[in-house]
Amino acid sequence: MSIERINPEKRWSDATVFNDTIYYTSVPENLDDDATSQTANALAAIDMILNQLGTDKTRILDATIFLADGDDFQAMNAAWDAWVPAGKAPVRCTVQAKLMNPKYKVEIKIIAAR
Repeated sequence: MSIERINPEKRWSDATVFNDTIYYTSVPENLDDDATSQTANALAAIDMILNQLGTDKTRILDATIFLADGDDFQAMNAAWDAWVPAGKAPVRCTVQAKLMNPKYKVEIKIIAAR
């Protein structure tokens, strides 16, 4: 089985697809905003890549959320809860991590079925 790399560059690809499983990490573009807005922005990017690949958020199998500051947990959850479909929430974990861009409040890694 081949690996499909979406918009590959030297250092990374936007997403990879293997065996009809999508691997994607979303980062926000609105770096001066709060954690709720950054999370909503990263989730919107997830919607866009999944749509591009012929699927949607109801097919997400697993999500890992990386927060720069654990105190932003409730703010992140406000955006997540508004976005995740009722009864279709994936397995999820949230960890506090030092993110490499100091303006990032959140990064979201997902695995989804096509």
